[in-house]
Amino acid sequence: MEYPDYNPQIDNAPLTDEELEALDELLQAVPTEGSMNIEGMDGYLTGLLVGAPVFDRLRSADWLPAVWGGDGPDGAPFESNRQRKRATVLVLRHLHSIACQLRDQPDEWQPIFSVAETEEGELVDAEDWCIGFLQAVALSPDQWGPIFDDEELGAALVPIALLGGDDSELSEADRQGLADPEQRDALSRAVMDGVMLLYRRGQAS
Repeated sequence: MEYPDYNPQIDNAPLTDEELEALDELLQAVPTEGSMNIEGMDGYLTGLLVGAPVFDRLRSADWLPAVWGGDGPDGAPFESNRQRKRATVLVLRHLHSIACQLRDQPDEWQPIFSVAETEEGELVDAEDWCIGFLQAVALSPDQWGPIFDDEELGAALVPIALLGGDDSELSEADRQGLADPEQRDALSRAVMDGVMLLYRRGQAS
């Protein structure tokens, strides 16, 4: 199917809370196992923007369907072309709003993480976000290799790899750490620092 390509020159129209909720519900309703929730989608789109450049070599059809678990025959997984078009428009708008926020107000960038309220305060969990981010990495492994090999950047991106990577590849110490909500919170908050370092390094180069 033909999808509109991302145009960074369009006007910024961030999704409202209601539109984000509607998009999340739409993605969770499609009958595919690989559809992302709104947190995973936010991480995926951020990964497309801050790391190895993709929009100059990949068309939307190469990356966009991954948001809802891929396209199938006869318009699947959506019930109608209208539903597919709505999902496409909302995802592209969210992509652009992330790009504009990183460009214009990077210090105010706020990824969509899961937040749990406790008696001691908020505990943040970025696992789904990091899984989405690593799906973006998987689209360009050769281009991301030098980023993870860089001493400073690689170390800064460790929290993303720990939270979003394959549990079977973790050490016992790392698995125990991830089982502690407070350690997950600390790792999740460190994710933001790593992404901003990567973004600023890219802007400076």
